[in-house]
Amino acid sequence: MYVHAKTIQTPEVQELRREAGRWLKALRESRGLSQRKLAERVGVYYYTFISQIEAGRGKVPPDSYEVWARALDMPPRDFVIHLMQYYDPITHGILYGAEHAAQPCEAQMAGQAVSSVA
Repeated sequence: MYVHAKTIQTPEVQELRREAGRWLKALRESRGLSQRKLAERVGVYYYTFISQIEAGRGKVPPDSYEVWARALDMPPRDFVIHLMQYYDPITHGILYGAEHAAQPCEAQMAGQAVSSVA
């Protein structure tokens, strides 16, 4: 039986959310953006929303993936593929295999567009 990760807060899910938050924070910082500036770019009123996501206490809403990707100067497809590793690792593994598991991507952190998938 499939249970949506949002409904279950196992230690594994919590750690994946924290890892996603660390990745997003590093990406934001590499772009020279404050939480407040990113909040403006993605259209949220409170910058604390960014803080909650970076701390692993929330997720980027799927209907705003493209907005977040553009705000972080990243191709939307690459952004979603990378984020999926944390938010939906089972589907990510089926689609892309273990060779594309979450890893720090220095080129992305430096602001260069890099495809996450061969």
